[in-house]
Amino acid sequence: MLEKIEKIIARTVDGVGIFLAVVLLLLVLNVAFDVMMRYLFHASSVGMQEMEWHLFSVVILFGVGVALQHEAHVRVDFLYDLMSQKTKALINICGTVLFLVPLSLLILFGSFDFVGDSYSIQEISEDPGGLPYRWVVKSMIPIAFGFLLFSAVGYILKNIKQIRSGK
Repeated sequence: MLEKIEKIIARTVDGVGIFLAVVLLLLVLNVAFDVMMRYLFHASSVGMQEMEWHLFSVVILFGVGVALQHEAHVRVDFLYDLMSQKTKALINICGTVLFLVPLSLLILFGSFDFVGDSYSIQEISEDPGGLPYRWVVKSMIPIAFGFLLFSAVGYILKNIKQIRSGK
């Protein structure tokens, strides 16, 4: 049962990773278009520049959960590499439960007022020509940390499986 749940979570996280690859491609195209417009036609758009930041935010915020799934996050490898697979899995579970989950919950619940305030005043860019609906990009914070918690559950289950297999 746990293995089935872990596989569903892993597939979902991989799907988000594919979506992020598309968002990253859009980001690259946006930057290329913005640079071309600026240097070839001497025309610049504040909205395009803000869109770069918004797309970048989505990639970074959701990419953390994908990186966790694929163990692509930073760790002190020279110590970690000397440990057995079972010890590594136990450390991964403890680190996730003691640090990642509480911090993610803190940011998740702490960001509700931040997003709610932005939505209630229909916050827009302060720059002329900037993008409206700033609350949309701000709402990515609680969604992304909810996704990170979802990914953390899969990561914990993956490490439990590792401990049970004894490999």
